[in-house]
Amino acid sequence: MPVEEAAGCCTGDGFVWLGLFEPSPEELERVQSAFGLHELAVEDAQTFHLRPKIERYEGGFELAILRTARYDDEREEIDTGEISIFLGKNFVITVRKGVASELHGARTRLEQHPELLRVGSASVLWAILDQMVDCYAPVVAELDRDIEQIEATVFSGTVAPTERIYFLRREVTDFYRAVHPLLAVLASQVQPNKWPADLLPYFRDVYDHLVLVSEEVAAQRDVLGTILEANIAVISVEQNKITLRQSATMEQLTIFASIFLPLSFVVGFFGQNFDWLVTHVQSFTAFAVLGIGGLALPCVLLFLWFRRRANLPMQ
Repeated sequence: MPVEEAAGCCTGDGFVWLGLFEPSPEELERVQSAFGLHELAVEDAQTFHLRPKIERYEGGFELAILRTARYDDEREEIDTGEISIFLGKNFVITVRKGVASELHGARTRLEQHPELLRVGSASVLWAILDQMVDCYAPVVAELDRDIEQIEATVFSGTVAPTERIYFLRREVTDFYRAVHPLLAVLASQVQPNKWPADLLPYFRDVYDHLVLVSEEVAAQRDVLGTILEANIAVISVEQNKITLRQSATMEQLTIFASIFLPLSFVVGFFGQNFDWLVTHVQSFTAFAVLGIGGLALPCVLLFLWFRRRANLPMQ
């Protein structure tokens, strides 16, 4: 249906729901002109926001900006999207951005509650919020699964990839920024006399579900902070073990060097072949005393010194 024709249907007690997916600036200009939307509201619909919000503009319509989320099992990442909702008395215009902004579930909800359609265009806002909050629950469950896997790795004493923990914590933080500010948006929708009495209980139900999701996401942030600290502690323990092994190796090498240093001196001394050695080392006895004894004596002295050092108390 052309935009102008859709705008012409905004009469009587009914309303028109016009859905747009990543429209061009030219398409939004046509919608703005046809429905009399405020230019700042249209500008907001073209910008990707980090925080959900709802604002009322002149002309009797409200703009709600919502963040959507969907977990991708293959990539183990969260896909996000955004839905901008122009809500007037006789029209609802939804501007969707991102792959996670599909609204088929919201239409199905309205088909299952035809009595709510008689309330007016606010029923579409409820259906979209209800679908969006319901889609948050699987994301929370998948994040819990990822966190439990990392938690089991870290608390088993094994070092987990720090990059994976940081990435997961960043995703949880981004998800929290989408969920937590929405509490204020929904709180403004459950005030008495905000909507007809038939619709208020449905908004309260969505708000209750959102409170639970927000609390779970906040708990996930805290758990990931604890896991990160524990992983750093595990890394420190592993580094200490490596340092101890290196120290033990260096100690053994030092002992061997200490043993062979005097032996090398003795061998080098007697290997000079000067006149005194040539004239005095002419029998096996002289060789045994000067040669073998010269090697054995340093070994005995080193043995006695190491043994004495081992018996000394630690300073």
